[in-house]
Amino acid sequence: MTNNAAMSNNAAMSKKLVVVSAGLSQPSSTRLLADRLSEAALAELDLRGASVDLEVIELRDLAQDITNNLLTGFASPRLQSALDAVSRADGLIAVTPIFTASYSGLFKSFFDVIDNAALTGLPVLIAATGGTSRHSLALDHAVRPLFSYLRAVVLPTAVFAASEDWGGGADVTGTASLPDRIRRAGRELAAQVEVSTRSAEVVDPFALDASFDPSGMFPAR
Repeated sequence: MTNNAAMSNNAAMSKKLVVVSAGLSQPSSTRLLADRLSEAALAELDLRGASVDLEVIELRDLAQDITNNLLTGFASPRLQSALDAVSRADGLIAVTPIFTASYSGLFKSFFDVIDNAALTGLPVLIAATGGTSRHSLALDHAVRPLFSYLRAVVLPTAVFAASEDWGGGADVTGTASLPDRIRRAGRELAAQVEVSTRSAEVVDPFALDASFDPSGMFPAR
């Protein structure tokens, strides 16, 4: 199969895009940013001819389940469904509010209970909200290292939205406006999701290891 044909087949397959929002209030600026980012990514993927299945996970609805998992080591069916969705995604948008210069405890706890290898190679767009732009550094010194540790592919553009960003254009330092940053991040994620085959890789929990040799199970006669 040629590279062009392979890319065409990848684009034809339905892709799985998952959004994890750790906002605590309703309505939430964290969820609003998550929605804007997913809209940008979906618009770009649509231009590329990709069919996309979008799933949004609100961590506030799973807070009790996450706590119980941390205490008991067992995930509820609802939490397990969310963990499976992230593990099988072709792309992830992860958005957290920033508290005391770092991600929220709920956000961290969710990724504490996911399997260490589940995010390997997963394209991740990281984003955060905060009261002031002083919190923006948390994306690079806290959120990015978290996903790098989990061996995800963290996209170059991280999006931070302070309260004043929602109504303005470029700031006095020349930083691109929030809509511009959202569109750029959406394009980066779409490019990675388009070529991903993660959601097409079905794992059979009953499959035998390739090295399995049944002849060794029984003694020679």
